[in-house]
Amino acid sequence: MLHHLSPEQQDSRRAFRAFAERVLMPHAARFDAEELLSRDSILSLAEHGYIGSMISPEFKGRDFSPVQYGLLSEELGRACQSIRNFVAVQDMVAHSIEMWGTSAQKERWLPGILSGETVAAFALTEPDFGSDAAAVRTTATSAGADFLLTGTKKWISFAQTARLFLVFAQLAGEHTAFLVERDDHRLQVEPIKGLLGLRGSMLGSIRFDECRVPAESMVGGPGFGLAWVAANALDLGRYSTAWGSVGLAQACLEACSGYADARRQYGTQIKNHQLVQQLLADMVTDTMAARLLCHHAGVSKEKSDVDAVHHTLMAKYRASTVAVRVASDAVQIHGAQGIGADSPAQRHYRDAKVLEIIEGTTQIQQTLIGGFASSAAR
Repeated sequence: MLHHLSPEQQDSRRAFRAFAERVLMPHAARFDAEELLSRDSILSLAEHGYIGSMISPEFKGRDFSPVQYGLLSEELGRACQSIRNFVAVQDMVAHSIEMWGTSAQKERWLPGILSGETVAAFALTEPDFGSDAAAVRTTATSAGADFLLTGTKKWISFAQTARLFLVFAQLAGEHTAFLVERDDHRLQVEPIKGLLGLRGSMLGSIRFDECRVPAESMVGGPGFGLAWVAANALDLGRYSTAWGSVGLAQACLEACSGYADARRQYGTQIKNHQLVQQLLADMVTDTMAARLLCHHAGVSKEKSDVDAVHHTLMAKYRASTVAVRVASDAVQIHGAQGIGADSPAQRHYRDAKVLEIIEGTTQIQQTLIGGFASSAAR
């Protein structure tokens, strides 16, 4: 029993877990091996209202609270990190459209994203920059009533299958966001395969060669791209990743608990060996601590706390590093069983390392949190 959750939140958590265990978990290894998500799983997410779940009911969203959304992200991450990443990316784009888009953009794109019919991608990262988002080199130039986009994006989740891209470019020196449809022949996608983890995320590189987009595709206004559209979307992505990291750690803890109870060495179950007990003790303690940090971040969001962004940074930083340690120890406890191709432990270990990189590396989180430390200490 998680006493920090309300009865309604606990009911939601049980529903999320039941769905993830029934619909997603049996296919997680296949998604990883094939580097591809199934269409059936995406449509199941949509049918349950788990894509764009924080969007207003006006657009078929479920208006989830931040804590409720966090609980969903944890259970999706416990089952399959590529699926959790899919939901996070769709939500980052949908949330950006709802917050900053025009009425026409909302009416055109939100129903399709939330129904699973339109896959969206968040196209910010480029070959020569990642964390330094201000260094974007993709350009937008005026061409009558349209804009021409030129540049390259890389490491873009779901670029292989996306119909809609939220693209960030420099417009006369100002960071600006655009909604770009895939059907322009001057937009080319090259798949990226063989990733360390989150292999079902269907990453790709996108090349824009004077790709023509209408003026009404702009999201917000000139100069809104980085400070408003991207910043808010990335905060949501970090929040999902933080909770998803807790889900991964929980999956490792559960797998190790069962294995340590069943596995016998030197005449006894390995759970009776002190060094294994030490690993399990750190696992359960660190996982709970990370979960409480994520919950704190969610409550901060619900209360519109001025420090909510920093609380999310701390949650993502700690939860992702916990996920790596717990997954590493899970492989260790499973021994040779943990390094096999069919072992969930080795998949969790690979996925966990990626969680330390996406939505801001551990080192970037540390830098930002370090700057916040002096005010937090007052």
